[in-house]
This record gives sequence, C-alpha cells and structure tokens, in this order.
Amino acid sequence: MSMRVGDESGRARATAIDATLLAVDPVLTPEDGSAWRAAGRRFRRHPVAMVGLGFLVVMVLACFAGAHFAPDPDYQDLARPTSGPSSAHWFGTDELSRDSLSRVLHGGQISLRVALGVALLSTVIGVVIGALAGFYRGWFDELLMRFTDLWIALPAIPFLAVAVSIGTVDLGPFGTLDLGGPFGITLLLSFLLWGSIARVVRGATLALREREFVDAARAIGASNTRIITRHVLPNCLGPIIVNATLVVAEAILVESTLSFLGFGIQPPTPSWGNLLSDSIGTVQDWWWLTVFPGLAIFLTVLAVNFVGDGLRDAFDPRRRVRA
Repeated sequence: MSMRVGDESGRARATAIDATLLAVDPVLTPEDGSAWRAAGRRFRRHPVAMVGLGFLVVMVLACFAGAHFAPDPDYQDLARPTSGPSSAHWFGTDELSRDSLSRVLHGGQISLRVALGVALLSTVIGVVIGALAGFYRGWFDELLMRFTDLWIALPAIPFLAVAVSIGTVDLGPFGTLDLGGPFGITLLLSFLLWGSIARVVRGATLALREREFVDAARAIGASNTRIITRHVLPNCLGPIIVNATLVVAEAILVESTLSFLGFGIQPPTPSWGNLLSDSIGTVQDWWWLTVFPGLAIFLTVLAVNFVGDGLRDAFDPRRRVRA
C-alpha cells in the first residue's frame, strides 16, 4: 500500500512513459478513428483487463444500484446478537446488528465516488501543469517541474492527517467545507495526486511540440493555446487515460488508509476504510467484519490495475506499429 504520494513506483511509471513517448510516434488522436478502433480491439483481446473491467462493472452496479435493495445500513436490530454470514445476512451483521453487506455496498459508494472524483480533478490539474511545462520549456518548465518534484516528495498520510484534523473551514461567501467529509477528502487527494500525471503529460508534450503538424499550426498563425488544446493534448489522450485509471486505484488505497487511521470519512457514514478500522479489534471473533471490506478494497484495486495494464498495452504506440 502506498503511504506516500508519488512513490518510487509512480516515478518509475512516469519515467517509463516519458521515455516511450520521446522515442516513438505520438499516440492516438480523436480524428484517427481506425487507430482508436484498433486500440479497442487490443484491449478486448487482453483477458486480464477484461476480467478486471467486468469485476468493476459488477462492483459499481452492486454499490450504486444493488445498495437500494439492501437493508438500511444504519438499522440496528439490538434484539438479535451479532451473527456470521447466513441466508438472511450474506455478509453477517456487525456489533450493533447492522447488515454488513449493506454497509459494504454503501461504503463502496463513498470510496468509489471519492476515487473517481480524485482521478478527474487530479488529471485536470496535472494535464494543465504538464502541458504548460512541456510546451514552453526553459525556466518556466524548470520552475513547474521542481515544484512538481517537491510536491511528489510530500508525505501524503501525515499531510492529510493534519489537514483533516482542521475540520470545517469557513470559505466566506462560499459557505463551509468539511475537510473530513467525502468532498473535502476528494479535494485534498486531488491536490496531492496530480504529480505523476503532470510528468507524463510534460514528457509527451516535449516530444509532440517538435512535430511537423505543430510547426504547420504555427506557420498558419495558430495561437499557443490553440496548438496545445487542439494539437498537443489530443495526442496525449492515451497516457492520460492510463494514468487517470491508475490514480483511481491509488486514491482508493490512500482514502482507505486515511479512514482506517481515523482521519478520513467518519462514522456513522460508512466507507471501506472505516469499516476495517471499526472491525480490526474483533477480527478473531467476528472475522467477517474485516474480511469482506478488505476483499472489496483488494479486489477493486486489483481490477483497476488490470484495466490500467490493458489500456497501457492498447495505447502503446509500439504495439500499434507492430499491428
């Protein structure tokens, strides 16, 4: 489990993609329909990625649709003792006789919403910073990349713990923001996890800004903003999508770790992390309270990484050349 944003695996992933993009032709453009269809075929032929995608579809449907058919996650039947998995309660009940399956599904809603929100917002931040650094180069690139390196080196868990402990922040005319709530956690993680995407986009932009189609756009008087948005970024969509997918897995792990330590989503709102935290002291007697939330985290993160591997192979320019 990653305890620090931008760890060595993140650096290695960014460096590898940078090197690939600097050495080969650009990836796919939105107008290149045949190339996108070829990438789709390669992805569908990736059995592990398809298994991961299928599991994610089932998990999302279970959490966001199936949860409506599950019992109230906060209903306490104190007349009944805590019980293990049965036909009445598939995942058993907790110490307050609440249905564990319902709490895992509703906790999945929170964890998945946070992870998807982090992936979207951190990708936007990383793409903007990486594209500007790679396109303008020089001192501006050095400034942004040294700031990015500094930000990547920031230890995530201590920083998040301190930020969340602040609690509610008064934003004046915009109201208040609970840094320990789902939206506050999403913002904090987004501001921490954009570094690897920025490095990837910067590497792709460095390679693409010297291409003939960019020179042609300059020759006809296109502005830098138009060149970046219409010519450079569309060619970076492949690595952007891959890294956004991997950020989902990292966000689930960091949010779960934060909640497990008591600094994230607070009870009675369930999340996979605080479900684990609540049950860790009873694992010997009530094993199901720890096993099922833990399996949900493990299998979801594994499935997201499988999908990310499949997307990486599908968008790999070298595979496109060999095809």
